[in-house]
Amino acid sequence: MLSGQCDSDGTPGDVCDAGERGSLRRCLVTRVCGRPESMLRFVVGPGQILVPDLNARLPGRGMWLSARRDVLETARTRGVFARAARSQIIIPPDLLTVIEFGLQRRVVELLGLARRAGQSVSGYAKVREWIDLRCVGLIVQASDGSPDERTRLLSGARDLPVVMPLAAASLGHIFSRERVVHAALRKGALAIRLQQESERFAGVAGTVALCAPDIAGDRVEQADK
Repeated sequence: MLSGQCDSDGTPGDVCDAGERGSLRRCLVTRVCGRPESMLRFVVGPGQILVPDLNARLPGRGMWLSARRDVLETARTRGVFARAARSQIIIPPDLLTVIEFGLQRRVVELLGLARRAGQSVSGYAKVREWIDLRCVGLIVQASDGSPDERTRLLSGARDLPVVMPLAAASLGHIFSRERVVHAALRKGALAIRLQQESERFAGVAGTVALCAPDIAGDRVEQADK
């Protein structure tokens, strides 16, 4: 049911009434309502320049989009922001790149925070141990890891959420190793936030490429021990 009321971040039609689940936001392009943390917020900054607000904290009326590359392209090229703001808006030519880089940086920062807080482990054996202990809130796997190895790791735990935001070398840098293919976060707020940010990043970046067919599972496991 759509709400006729607006909050500090919307006008009638922008905010969806979700009852006990809290307020949702409606995408300017798809008109589908979603939770704010899964979407992208934009505001008009000085000089009428469109500013992506990845933290959803900047002052001003927010304009919301689903975190999908095709939605961003549609909004950017078809005057969606100008119509929503009812004024001319300058859209930076590198808008998509800025958003993608910003979301990736948030993923990296959250993984680093989880590691420093002792809320994560890396490596096949340690991740599998946490899975057996039933303390895992999120599995993080390298986008260029072996599909067979990923399947074997999750044996008996297919209900766990899995994200693949980064390649093995990038994950390794976070964990101070050459390569990391498997990592896990303990149940809690950090795992939830990382899942949300990884899903936003994947939506904007497009489908994450899997490993090349010639990469064998034993090679990946060896690199991750």
